[in-house]
Amino acid sequence: MWAAVAGAFTNSVFGILRAYVLIALWQARPGLAGYDVIDAVTFCFITQAFIGPMQLFGGGLTIPERIRSGDIALDLVRPASLQACSLAEDLGRAAYLLLVRGIPPTMLGALMFGIVFPTGAGQWAAFLASFLLAVLVSFAWRYLVALSVCWLTDDRGIATVSLVLTTFFSGMMVPLSIFPGWLGDLASALPWAAMVQVPADVYLGKADLADALAFQALWAAVLLGLGALATHAIRHKVVIQGG
Repeated sequence: MWAAVAGAFTNSVFGILRAYVLIALWQARPGLAGYDVIDAVTFCFITQAFIGPMQLFGGGLTIPERIRSGDIALDLVRPASLQACSLAEDLGRAAYLLLVRGIPPTMLGALMFGIVFPTGAGQWAAFLASFLLAVLVSFAWRYLVALSVCWLTDDRGIATVSLVLTTFFSGMMVPLSIFPGWLGDLASALPWAAMVQVPADVYLGKADLADALAFQALWAAVLLGLGALATHAIRHKVVIQGG
């Protein structure tokens, strides 16, 4: 509980710092990327709220430790799917962290700066659908990173690469729409955009809803499919080692 409180406090502090940076940027460049100052501040606090539920800095899964300890063998012989069980656990964790680490910083941002809220039930429903898909994409990516320990032994290197890619290409630092030329086009097409930029734009009403949800659903399906193949591969690997 205290760890969650500390996380909410940290999210709030860094949210305030990010907000002032974005305010300065948008005051210098009004209308940048189609946002006004209030949109930029809202983007800041909404994306801060995503950090915990989506584990944007990595981790959140116990698979690497279970691989190193050998306990993963027990998980693989159970009748339940390792991927499905991990997803169920991760969804519960995401819901809890949204409540204790996501909502409080957002409310603080609303009190200090004033932020935009969806105007109707339809927009709230669209955002919740986009948020759920973002959590699925995040899980699917982190699941692949976690399973890589079967082949790499140590996950610290790939976890660091994942952190850099997620932070830079998701929109966590700044909106991807301010990236120039081909870099912006590339970033907007990668799966990390489905974790932060797309649900934030859906919240702000800046995205075409059908295209946004289809983009997220596509990446969720692709990454979950790769996760299923990787799970099959490690089951084969474990059988060979134990046989």
